[in-house]
Amino acid sequence: MKVMIAGAGSVGSSIAKELIINGHEVLLIDEKPEVVARAGVQGARWLFGDACELSVLKEAKLSEVDVVVSATGDDKVNLVVSLLAKSEFGVGRTVGRVNNPKNDWMFDDAWGVDVAVSTPRLMTALVEEAVEIGDLVRLMTLQSGVVSMVEFTVPHDSKLIGRTIGSVPWPADATVVAILRDDIPLTPSLDDVIEGGDELFFVTTIVAEDQLRSVLRNSEPENQ
Repeated sequence: MKVMIAGAGSVGSSIAKELIINGHEVLLIDEKPEVVARAGVQGARWLFGDACELSVLKEAKLSEVDVVVSATGDDKVNLVVSLLAKSEFGVGRTVGRVNNPKNDWMFDDAWGVDVAVSTPRLMTALVEEAVEIGDLVRLMTLQSGVVSMVEFTVPHDSKLIGRTIGSVPWPADATVVAILRDDIPLTPSLDDVIEGGDELFFVTTIVAEDQLRSVLRNSEPENQ
C-alpha cells in the first residue's frame, strides 16, 4: 500500500515508522529538510515543500497513492490537504489529525476527510484498515503494553463464514468483544454466525496476537 503523510513531526514520523515496519510504502512531505534527521524514519521517501500546494502534490504523484494522512500540527493545513487529496486527485482514503477538539466538527466529508482522529496509534490502524481486509489490525494497546484491542474484517471467501462464534477455537487469551455488521454494533454470543464483511473486535494479550491471527486465517470447520 502507498501512503502519503503530510507532516513529519512526532505524530507523522511515528505513523510512518509503524507503516514501514508493516511493509507499506511511505512518502513523507514536510517543508523543512532538517526534519529528516530528527524524525529518524528509515525506509521512507521524502519530498520537501508545502503539502497545501497543488504543484507539490502533483510531484508526489498523489493519484497513485492509496491513503493520505494529514498529520501536521495545524488543523487548517490538515483540512486543506485532505480536501485537495480527495477532490483533485481522487485519493480513496484520507485520515486527518485533529489538534484542537473545537475543530472536530469540520473534519468530515465536506472537507474530504474520511476519518478524523487524534491518536497516532489509531491513525495507523485506520490507514491500514483501508486495504488490510483479512489481516489483524491493532487499534490500541492497554495495560502497559500487555493487552491490546484488535480488529479483523472477515473476507468474503473466509473459512470462518457460516461458523458460530462458539465453534471457533479462539486462543485462551483472546476474547471477541464486539461485532460490527452493516455499521451496526452487536454484542457477540456463542451462537452468532460469522458473515463475510463482519468486523470482529477482540481484546487479547499481545503475546496471543500471532496465535489469533493464525486462527483467523486458517480456521477450518469442525467437520473437516
